[in-house]
Amino acid sequence: MQNVHGGNADIPAIGFGTYGMSADDVYRIIPAALRAGFRHIDTAQIYRNEGEIGDCVAASGIPRSEIFLTTKVWVSNYSERFFEASVDESLRKLRTDHIDLLLLHWPGSDVPLAEQIAGLNAVVRAGKVRYIGVSNFNRALMTESIRLSAAPLVTNQFEYHPYLNQSLLVESTLQAGLAVTGYCGMAVGHVFSDPTLKEIAACHDRTIAQIVLRWLVQQRSVIALSRTTRIDRLEQNLAVFDFELHGAEMAAIHALATANSRIVDPPGLAPLWDSTSV
Repeated sequence: MQNVHGGNADIPAIGFGTYGMSADDVYRIIPAALRAGFRHIDTAQIYRNEGEIGDCVAASGIPRSEIFLTTKVWVSNYSERFFEASVDESLRKLRTDHIDLLLLHWPGSDVPLAEQIAGLNAVVRAGKVRYIGVSNFNRALMTESIRLSAAPLVTNQFEYHPYLNQSLLVESTLQAGLAVTGYCGMAVGHVFSDPTLKEIAACHDRTIAQIVLRWLVQQRSVIALSRTTRIDRLEQNLAVFDFELHGAEMAAIHALATANSRIVDPPGLAPLWDSTSV
């Protein structure tokens, strides 16, 4: 596994995403993912599976220091009154004395941003969290979050797949010294029928998922979240560091971006997005 550097953190370049995973799926897949070599697990308070993930990590026999756990504070816990208590609850569920990376999940909240960032900093000072960042923040909100924070932010996590041109947000994130964490990389399955991706996959004798994951991690300082409920796909999705895409192939995948291709855009939570025009 390669690491990506963001802020003051080194983060495994491929994480296992657990959005939408039931307890049964977590108990079936996470142990297999850890055996396959995944060492970065991404969850969130709102996913309601932190407890199951904590059980799997504790039972794995892998030293806690070798596993990178990311979770996210839900918007209803952003106020000073609830923030640290919600983190304590995440710690209990995850069965750990520290969270490696804690993110603000969405910017949609009436709580002032300064109070949200203060909450992140407080749990870092308390030793409960190693690194902090944001999720689904646009360029303006990310820049303001960096300004407000005493501790360095290490990543901005947002939707990123071949059909969504995120070049403005990607470049701003990297220029600020943060890593990009991309989720929804497979565009809810749309990539699997794409002729361009099929052709590139055939040229490298790889799966389309491997090609998309390679496209993500081959970009500077980009972390890819991989998600599958198929145990037979786990090792494949990690096997993306022993080949490279040619410049023309990288460009061809970037060229798949189209207008109106955003998939995740919840009203009341999402910010005013940066332009993704192509």
